[in-house]
Amino acid sequence: MFSGINFNKVVSYFIVLFGTLLTLKASAQDSTVHELHEVIVTGFKEEKGLETSTNITSISSADMRLKGAYNISAGLATLPGISQLTTGLAISKPVIRGLYGNRLLTLISGLRFDNQQWQDEHGLGLSDIGVDRVEVIKGPLSILYGSDAVGGILNVIEENPSPDGKIILDLNTTVHSNTLGTATDIGIKGNRDNKWWRVRAGFESEGDYSQGGKYSSPDSARVRDSRSDAYYVKATYGFVKGNWKSENNYDGSLNDFGFMLPDVIATLPNDARWSRSLKGPHHSVIFNILSSQNTITLKSSILKFNVGIQSNSRREDEGGGKISLNMLLTTGLYNLQWIKALSDKVEMIISNSSSFENNVNFGSRVIIPDAYIFETAASGFFKFHLGKVIIETGAGINEKWIKSLLTVGVNTPDRSIQPFSKNWITGNGMLGLTYNPTDHFNVKLNAATGFRAPNLAELASNGLHEGIFHYELGDPNMKTEQNINVDLSLNYTDPWFGVSVSAYNNKFFNYIYLQPINRDFYGFPWYDYMQQDADLYGSEAEIEFTPQDKARGFSLAGNFATIIGKTKDGHYLPYIPATKIGGTVRYEHDIKRVVKQAFVSLGFNYVFAQNSPAPLETPTPAYHLLNASIGAKFVLKRTVLNVSVTGNNLLNAKYYDHLSRFKNYGIYDIGRDIVLNVGIPISFNYLTKTNKNQNQ
Repeated sequence: MFSGINFNKVVSYFIVLFGTLLTLKASAQDSTVHELHEVIVTGFKEEKGLETSTNITSISSADMRLKGAYNISAGLATLPGISQLTTGLAISKPVIRGLYGNRLLTLISGLRFDNQQWQDEHGLGLSDIGVDRVEVIKGPLSILYGSDAVGGILNVIEENPSPDGKIILDLNTTVHSNTLGTATDIGIKGNRDNKWWRVRAGFESEGDYSQGGKYSSPDSARVRDSRSDAYYVKATYGFVKGNWKSENNYDGSLNDFGFMLPDVIATLPNDARWSRSLKGPHHSVIFNILSSQNTITLKSSILKFNVGIQSNSRREDEGGGKISLNMLLTTGLYNLQWIKALSDKVEMIISNSSSFENNVNFGSRVIIPDAYIFETAASGFFKFHLGKVIIETGAGINEKWIKSLLTVGVNTPDRSIQPFSKNWITGNGMLGLTYNPTDHFNVKLNAATGFRAPNLAELASNGLHEGIFHYELGDPNMKTEQNINVDLSLNYTDPWFGVSVSAYNNKFFNYIYLQPINRDFYGFPWYDYMQQDADLYGSEAEIEFTPQDKARGFSLAGNFATIIGKTKDGHYLPYIPATKIGGTVRYEHDIKRVVKQAFVSLGFNYVFAQNSPAPLETPTPAYHLLNASIGAKFVLKRTVLNVSVTGNNLLNAKYYDHLSRFKNYGIYDIGRDIVLNVGIPISFNYLTKTNKNQNQ
């Protein structure tokens, strides 16, 4: 399981960790140990982490910014067991225990989110602007959310309403030294008489990043065309009327991402070091999401109904200002849940969800055909509270249908793949056990299955993916991909000390992957989609020490994660993260009345060499990063000023992350980056008749 890992180095680093009182991660409240006592909403309902067998963790948008993350994927990658697959800073997607893309399900406003994640250079495309936190389930939960929830679930939770009777105006900005970039947003929200609303707008703008290491000039460290910009608008209106609570959201964004085409970039004229011009190759993605979340409290049960419509327009300009790839994905969907307590000890959830998608090509270059996609799922879930033992079990059935349409350039009679119609019906189940022998000790054991029908690219792709320089050919006869995941975790926490250890085994049947073959397309390598069984297994650990009494304010902890992925024939799977160890030491203290929660922290990450690559995948050497941050809240007359400065990769290390697709071009990851965060909220009272007269 641990081949390729230098155990002497592992032991040495753990000795250092424990010898310095267990070196900590960025903030205590992020740890899995503390989250066991917090209320979470990921999955199916609000409950405490102690009362569910699923492996859940979370991170707030404030902590993501404090850690200098450029986007949600990068913020999640600071958590154990989570990494990111990147094509530069802007194009990234989360990887949970070695799984990404269509094996992870993203929820926004309680509904699944599809951003054409089947292609490696299609990032998650979500910003933390207007987001409260992201909660993550590690492992399948297909019984409640259907296909694609085979490797995990990301639940993006929007910001909370303002307190009743208040209007809050806030301005937030983040500035990065490496890209001379910024993420800035302004919002206003109010809440009165059971009605709440918000409007928020923001933008992000990043220049080309600089690689780590020493170079003759700043421009020579520059990664050409890794720049990006984005614009975001969000709006919410919610109300409570009798037993009906409704929250309605609009989420719109425009993202432009530069991407690598070495043969084109070499011909680009030199521009200013911090230029945002996108005259080179780039993607443009427009999201529009309109959704409604509704909760109806009945006499002895709760009915939840979420409905929405989404559009995803993706365009590619390979240089010269001419759009070649142009796709529009439109999705209508709903999720219905009936929650009822059958007794003091038994809870039941009946769930049904459906979605209908339409993919249309408008560009001159086509790599997947026009298609209709329909999916529906139904399930039942039961939870038994038996004293110190909680049992969760459920089963569901899912049907998915894909019909590809005749599309010039990809499936005409002269091509190897013709239009088709496919239908899959699959069942899934879950059985979980939670044991709480004391208030401090918790044991979780969960076994669950997942299901994923082959996506449109795996079935019908027939074209050159210029962003990654290879030709892809799908297979319409592919079988469904299924998995059985078993997860065991042990958790202990008290005011002074906490530890969490988990191990998992994820068995896949008909695992789908891209395999290079002995063929080329005008000099470009040819890849076919293949299937065979596969196993992914690994472990994660977190530990923290939070002294009390006179030492209160110090927090020290560490984390460790490792994973192995292999196909049935003994080859390693591609894009498997390397073993990681890391931590931070932090001290927080109120200095005076106007300076609250002042803190300073120092952290490190050591990533071991990944010497178990997939066939034709290159190994990656080990590296380590040193990070630090400082900040405080300044309590002013009408507001609180939040200020922090974070330094990432302070030693300017020169390294490749194994999941960076830029390493194929000999390009290193980002060098030293100093990040300034500033947040200014201002609170107002709603005007009433009384204070109106007083003002007059």
